[in-house]
Amino acid sequence: MMKLKCAAPIACLLVLLLGSTSGFSPSSLQSKHLTCPSTLAKPFTSTFKSLHCNNNVIHRNGGGRLYMSEGTEAAAVPPKGGFIQKIKSKIPPAAERKKLVPLALMFFFILFNYTILRDTKDVLMVTAKGSGAEVIPFIKTYVNLPTAIGFTALYSKLCDRMEQKDVFYTCTIPFLFFFLAFAFIIYPNVGMLHPHAFVDKIALALPEGFGAPLAIVRNWSFAVFYVMAEMWGSVVASLLFWSFANEVTTVEEAKKYYPLFGLGANVALIFSGQYVRFVSTLRAGLPPGIDPWGMSLKYLMGAVSVSGGCLVALFNYMQRKVLTDPACVDQEKQAAKKKRKKTKMGLRDSAKFLLSSSYIRDLATLVISYGMCINLVEVSWKSKLKAAYPDPNAYSSFMGNFSSATGTVTLIMMLLGRKIFQKFGWRNAAMVTPSMIGVTGLIFYSLTLFAPFFEPIAQTLGTTPLMLAVVVGAAQNILSKSAKYSLFDPCKEMAYIPLDQDSKTKGKAAVDVVGNPLGKSGGALIQQILIFGVGSLAAATPWLAGILGLLLFFWYKAVNSLAGQFDEKMEAASETA
Repeated sequence: MMKLKCAAPIACLLVLLLGSTSGFSPSSLQSKHLTCPSTLAKPFTSTFKSLHCNNNVIHRNGGGRLYMSEGTEAAAVPPKGGFIQKIKSKIPPAAERKKLVPLALMFFFILFNYTILRDTKDVLMVTAKGSGAEVIPFIKTYVNLPTAIGFTALYSKLCDRMEQKDVFYTCTIPFLFFFLAFAFIIYPNVGMLHPHAFVDKIALALPEGFGAPLAIVRNWSFAVFYVMAEMWGSVVASLLFWSFANEVTTVEEAKKYYPLFGLGANVALIFSGQYVRFVSTLRAGLPPGIDPWGMSLKYLMGAVSVSGGCLVALFNYMQRKVLTDPACVDQEKQAAKKKRKKTKMGLRDSAKFLLSSSYIRDLATLVISYGMCINLVEVSWKSKLKAAYPDPNAYSSFMGNFSSATGTVTLIMMLLGRKIFQKFGWRNAAMVTPSMIGVTGLIFYSLTLFAPFFEPIAQTLGTTPLMLAVVVGAAQNILSKSAKYSLFDPCKEMAYIPLDQDSKTKGKAAVDVVGNPLGKSGGALIQQILIFGVGSLAAATPWLAGILGLLLFFWYKAVNSLAGQFDEKMEAASETA
């Protein structure tokens, strides 16, 4: 008897938890008044008013959420099939699986490529002749940003003249050809293609401060590869994939599954890392006279091309099998999109169109604010980290632990993300990331600005104010990035779904392709100005804290404004449906 009394509340708790997931819908239970936990094994086919669990009754309120009140009925012993039913209830329906599985695989291949490209581009530029790490900020600000702006104009033209599927092929396939050509044609001939002698002559007549810009000219093919690798992340991952996902996914499906797509990023990171290790073992066994890095590039870019081919094949499958299936995609809406006449606009008209939309401006504010805020705190933290770990091996060891912790926390946050969306809605989910950056950033800057005040606390904890700032800064970065991947990105992508086609395509191109590098470049530019003005990054810390607070104010304001507009558009869409 005691076992039954303990089992009933536990079973009720399981029912309650399942009610917040996508697969279990309490509104679809067979009877209107069922005894728990024996209900777990019954088919879910119609509506119910309440669930009785021992002395507790679970009711559904007007907002569709569950809460508990006192009841009187006793619980029965759960049948053996209850657990299996709960597992089955979490599996998406066949129509959803038909489009979600290919989408998840597409995202995996995109991020598999991006991980390899991201690591390769840094190695090429930092280790190149006459180059170094100081070149990267110049590439991001003066090469990558103008390229992103130019691509946005080109993308706008393509959207005016082509169907969306043709735009995907036109933008994706050239990337794959370039990466293949770079490994098999360009890199083997860099000695002839790079103008080292010409740049050496110019360098003699210029101050040393021009070393970084000249390194870009000297190693121009590596700079082009760097920009193309960066653009793969902005164009293919952020723009093309999410534009397509928003086209075939409803808002309700997005709330359930978008947070889980981020799991593909972590899985792709593991697979790509193992592949790079495999390539490294092959490079170690090469005979003398063969360029090891050149051989590695061929293997790496070959894998990128194969992965890209799988991506294109999956997209083609989606076009043929998913977009034509009425169970997966609303055919009337698809037909209406094709019949709708596209409004052709020039670059100036497109800019006016986007600037006139408060919805797009709010989205851009979110993306730019995130890029600037994370850049402001991250650079300050890394300066503390370098002071705490001057030895390269110790620094590398700390960063290894940092990366592992980031991956673990991100996985947990992604699993929690769908519950946050379902229980608290879009507005509150979108508030998590700026709140996380604001609270942890404030604590980090406080440790930096008031180090003497925190010295007794640090001594009590058996550490120093510097190490305390390093640990808090690491926690700030881990929590901020995990919130970004699990909540910020899904919130941003959901916001595009109710937009019209012109706003969805051109607006997303402007926000994702230009907004991302603009945020990073903006944060770097602010720090450059402050360093020149006050002399050092440490002296600029009070100014950085103030600017962070100002950026967060505009971020919160944009979230509130966008949430209201998002709700209005969703209500309008439900009324017309």
